[in-house]
Amino acid sequence: MRHIAIVGSGPAGYYTAEACQKAFGDAVRVDVIDRLPVPYGLIRFGVAPDHQSIKAVARRYETVALSDNVRFVGNVSVGPDVSIAELMELYDAVVLATGAPADRPLEIPGSDLPGVIGSAAFVGWYNGHPEYADLAPPLDTHGAAIIGNGNVALDVARILAKAPTEFVGSDIVAHAFEALGNASIRQISVLGRRGPHQIAMTPKELGELGHLERAAPRVDPADFPSPVDDALLEPGMRKAVGHLREFAALPPSTKPVTIDFDFYAMPVAIEGDGRVERMIVERTRLTEDMRSVGTGETYSIDCGLVVSCIGYRTPPIEGVPYEHGRGRFANDEGRILPGLYCVGWARRGPTGTIGTNRPDGYAIVDAIAADTRAGGDKAGRAGLDALLDARQVDIVTFRDWQKIEAAEVARARAGSPREKFTGIAEMIAARGN
Repeated sequence: MRHIAIVGSGPAGYYTAEACQKAFGDAVRVDVIDRLPVPYGLIRFGVAPDHQSIKAVARRYETVALSDNVRFVGNVSVGPDVSIAELMELYDAVVLATGAPADRPLEIPGSDLPGVIGSAAFVGWYNGHPEYADLAPPLDTHGAAIIGNGNVALDVARILAKAPTEFVGSDIVAHAFEALGNASIRQISVLGRRGPHQIAMTPKELGELGHLERAAPRVDPADFPSPVDDALLEPGMRKAVGHLREFAALPPSTKPVTIDFDFYAMPVAIEGDGRVERMIVERTRLTEDMRSVGTGETYSIDCGLVVSCIGYRTPPIEGVPYEHGRGRFANDEGRILPGLYCVGWARRGPTGTIGTNRPDGYAIVDAIAADTRAGGDKAGRAGLDALLDARQVDIVTFRDWQKIEAAEVARARAGSPREKFTGIAEMIAARGN
């Protein structure tokens, strides 16, 4: 029997648990540990609430979680409740699948002003993450600036721009739904340091902006380099750039909200008296190797909200080697130390899609199979239970989660699949006795 602990119950964690089942069959016991009482990580708290089809992958993880040899151990914090060293004593392998839930800092003057928010916090706010439920972003402003040219920036722009009727079928939490419905934002600027051909946006998400009820995207035709043969782009990029060209060709809109794509734009400062009032932006140009460099020309954007979507990092864990420059655990193809591994964004940084984590999980289990042997003397699950019981840690099981989920479904507003609990105490109370 092999005993394996996976820290983190998001896509990387459950794909790794699935891989353990495939590789070791009945001769494995897997504990999936999470600091929250609810599973699925990025699926629950990162995927946009109006993208329910993406969230449906959780049903695959549920099949894994309900099997006899995989257990969800929620409401357990690695560090305060149990250390990495203790887990390594108890299990043949410990896999860190903690993702990259922390924002990369926006290191420009004024980034500490009220109204400057990282995307992890803002996305967590509208998705009901307990740490960000009380965020209260300033939506009583005409202008909002979004820094970044990836899908997260698109999500933030779309959520800010949507009319209340467009959230039917989504699981956006009540506090965000109400606040966005009363928002004053009419001008949304999406800033990228490079041009349309260097975006990291996928066609589907980009195309959605062209069909919003009360908002219209706008792109300056002059931002497209000439001459450029779009046919030379990768197929996905060709379609994405095609959407931008369509936006550039749109006639002036009468819709009340405008989403401006501001390319070749590098934020250099944020200003305001006690809160964000404007962003100072420097125009950029591209070098031959496609790097952006400042031109010295600056201008300002009036805004009372700035959302920084410039990437994520994995928070360090005591006792685990860490690469501060890359914001991830120091590892060699997923191996950190003997018996300690990492997978997903915690291994490679915040790149790839949800599905990218599946081959990642299977590869790390191959490494575990090569490094460990069955029939060792590790205590595994029984040892963890004894330790947590002695420390009076109240664990939440997957069956408990199903009761929490049922309560969320029961309290949903009309047209929504659920109304999430946003407090840990609420979640635990909802499981009953």
